[in-house]
Amino acid sequence: MSITPGGPTDGPEYLDGSGPGTTGPDNDNKKRLIALGAIVAGGAVVAGGAWAATSFFATGAQPAEALPDSTIAYFSVDLDPSGGQKIEAIKTLRKFPAFTDQVDLETDDDLRERLFEEVTTSGECEGLDYADDVKPWLGSRAAIAAVDLGEDEPTAVGVIQVTDGGKAEEGMATLVETCGGSTDGEAGGWAVEGDWMVVAETADIAEQVVDAAGGSTLADDASFGEWTGEAGDDGFMSMYVAKSAAKYLEDAAGMGMLGDPLGMTSPDAMSLDQDCLADATTSEEMDECFGDMTDPSSETSTEEIPPELQQMINDFDGAAATVRFNDGAVEVEYAMSNYQKDLTKFFGSEEGVDMVSDLPEDTIAAFGMSLSEGWAQGILDYVKTLAPDDAATIDEQLAQFETETGLAFPEDIETLLGEGLTVSVGPGIDPDAIANGGPGEVPVGIKVKGDAGEIQAVLDKISELAGPEVAEYLEVTEGDGYAVLALQDDYRTSLESDSGLGGSEVYSNVIDGDAQSVLFVNFDADDDWLVRLAGDDPEVAENLEPLSSFGVSGWVDDEVVHGMVKLTTN
Repeated sequence: MSITPGGPTDGPEYLDGSGPGTTGPDNDNKKRLIALGAIVAGGAVVAGGAWAATSFFATGAQPAEALPDSTIAYFSVDLDPSGGQKIEAIKTLRKFPAFTDQVDLETDDDLRERLFEEVTTSGECEGLDYADDVKPWLGSRAAIAAVDLGEDEPTAVGVIQVTDGGKAEEGMATLVETCGGSTDGEAGGWAVEGDWMVVAETADIAEQVVDAAGGSTLADDASFGEWTGEAGDDGFMSMYVAKSAAKYLEDAAGMGMLGDPLGMTSPDAMSLDQDCLADATTSEEMDECFGDMTDPSSETSTEEIPPELQQMINDFDGAAATVRFNDGAVEVEYAMSNYQKDLTKFFGSEEGVDMVSDLPEDTIAAFGMSLSEGWAQGILDYVKTLAPDDAATIDEQLAQFETETGLAFPEDIETLLGEGLTVSVGPGIDPDAIANGGPGEVPVGIKVKGDAGEIQAVLDKISELAGPEVAEYLEVTEGDGYAVLALQDDYRTSLESDSGLGGSEVYSNVIDGDAQSVLFVNFDADDDWLVRLAGDDPEVAENLEPLSSFGVSGWVDDEVVHGMVKLTTN
């Protein structure tokens, strides 16, 4: 293992997008090292967010192999220049003229070099040559992570794949020197072990991470494997949050950090304001006063964590997400522990999704979800757990609301939304007609699984409050067991009977078969409605034309909350 000496700093500035203050020569060195870190670590991840759309995630060694199993959060990106994901990415992105004009990226381009060019355009590293100084050792995968090393707060580190450890050491030294940094370790450090370089605040911290990974790696951790597996097939970006991350939320809540983080309302703080600051005659003396205030050892706040919040913290087991290209589409799949079972249990039916499937096939957009009995009261109880001190006030406000409106909560709202509902937009969007004809020209409708008569009774209460101009749009009709409400008469008629949206290819391409709630948009419907709305701007219209459909699917599988976001192209 090779270690580059390092010393203490004010924080891991190379991972901090805000950068350090410009207070002297040391900060100048740190600013230069920020540019260095952007090239070899942060740039490969953050700037990779822009370029990773052209990359892919192939099988092989991953940054998780260089991190210990005490890692609490992890975000990786893969810029490997070969494989199916890259081909899919290029094929998809080249459908958009703006991408071809601005990026003009081919499948055989070295994505690392293109990224290098982007992050060095500021001129901070003049004289640095990618072919000579970077390419011989820089690999294709990188990550940023938060690692628990037993300190009060997690430690931020970067991980970079290297193809040659010796050349990586030489190359890193060249980068530091060329970018105007310092090799004395005062502005950061790194350690090379095998195929990986760990970059940290100091070389000592980097060595601690390497040593910790020698015991047990994140890649071998059962929880990491479980949650990344729940997030589906590999992609070009991967994210993971461990169960242990919840303890930092617990610590913050227990210390009352949100209520009075500096202890300004304590007697000591008042005394400090009147005595210490009043007597201070120099900036150094004032700094000492504020140093006393912010000393964690002087804080005495020990607010008790609400039991409901504590239970959610205890129940959180982890989360993961993956971003990938697949058959002309880009998709984000995520999975997280179902730590709010008392809430999610009300939305676990497929009734709302079935209703969306029965909408007309020419539907432009739709949202659908199911609602189980007691859902409104369940949400109210959940809100109260977030603000237990305000529970009595919430009850008083609800009582006042009921008195003033004549509506009963939660009974009326549960009746109004039934066992499930859809909100949809149909064909015939005409901006001129809408502008001249009013709401009645908008093809928007709502279907509710419930008793139409009972729903109308609730709407009548709302009509009395809203007035006659609104009341004419609050009349429901019944169709196939559903209550139908629509602004446009023709669209109301189309909603009153089942149709075949769920059987269409454009729908099934973006909606997961296990979905319990969905959001769907068909860009091809209604004569390419989005392109038409682009108006007289041909450049915008040309870049909207490749879009086909968009979908968001959500479902709960006992202990796991799943989600899929997918965008397809023609």
